[in-house]
Order: sequence, then C-alpha cells, then structure tokens
Amino acid sequence: MAAVQTKQELEEDYSILPMVHDIIKCMDKDSADVHQELIKLKSKIQEARDQISTMPGIDVSPAVQQQQLLTLREQVRTKKQLLKKYKSLCMFDVPKAS
Repeated sequence: MAAVQTKQELEEDYSILPMVHDIIKCMDKDSADVHQELIKLKSKIQEARDQISTMPGIDVSPAVQQQQLLTLREQVRTKKQLLKKYKSLCMFDVPKAS
C-alpha cells in the first residue's frame, strides 16, 4: 500500500535548514562530524534534484505550458457554456413533490 504524504511531510522531507543548522553547530564545537553532516546535506540535495527531474512537465518549455493552459481554459469555458445551455433547456418534465 502506497503511503500518501501530506504537503507538510513533503516540505519536511526537503527542508535543508535543519541540516544547515546542524552543520553550523558542529563547526562551532570544532566537531569531526562536520564532514558527515555535509555528506548528508549533499545527499539530500541530490534526492531533491532527482525528484525534480522526474516531475511531469519538467521537459516542456514555459511557452508550451502557457499554450496548453490557454487551451485547457478554453475547453473549460466551452464546457461551462454547454452545461448552462443544457440546464436551461428543461427537456424533461420533473414531477413536483406534493
């Protein structure tokens, strides 16, 4: 069963500020863990890059995306007009509750 992540969980997954904070704390203490924390940060950034590269539409130019958006908006407008038209036709006699 695939777990659905909430927006907050996704933001926490790719938040690098806590990692940067840990690196700064290690540097203040002159700890040897700085290198290990930097490796964690690099891997987290690479995971985010990989996730971005698999997103749908990332390979489509902004101009093409804008054209697709305009086309979809026109389709929505046409369908709304058709719905309004068919609702106003009242082709069926609806019995009134008595």
